[in-house]
Amino acid sequence: MRKLVREAGITILAAVVIFLGLQATIQNSVVLGSSMEPNFETGQRLIASKVIYKFEDIERGDVVILRPPTNTDVDYIKRVVGLPGETVEIKNRLVYINGVPLTEPYILDSPRYTMKKLQVPQGHFFVLGDNRNNSNDCHIWGSLPKENIIGKVWLSIWPPDDWQVNP
Repeated sequence: MRKLVREAGITILAAVVIFLGLQATIQNSVVLGSSMEPNFETGQRLIASKVIYKFEDIERGDVVILRPPTNTDVDYIKRVVGLPGETVEIKNRLVYINGVPLTEPYILDSPRYTMKKLQVPQGHFFVLGDNRNNSNDCHIWGSLPKENIIGKVWLSIWPPDDWQVNP
């Protein structure tokens, strides 16, 4: 009996350690809304790495899970477009980085709005939804502090037809 209790205790302890390790390193998120179409759809489930940016820099094109400065109760999924120190401007249906048009094969439609030049401060990023004309993102609320970025999308797990690594 004592051996059974000890083995059950070890199993429970191992399960708790694994659970806490996963909670500290990954996050499950669900896509809500159409702001990332056509690449991510409502109801799609994603897993993000919460530790990747301790080992590598955030890069343009990364899809990240974040807490917007306007609503820290909800996680958003957006694409990194502007990096610290860069100037971002949206005009003539194009996003410009430091005056150069950004090539964006992943967007649904070119932006039908304008945004005057914005210098991305150090420690901040500029993120946009892939569905440029239907996204609550930095073109509305300004640059995003790095600490609001939770992690990099690493895996799509639902629906099964959309399963892929680093989507």
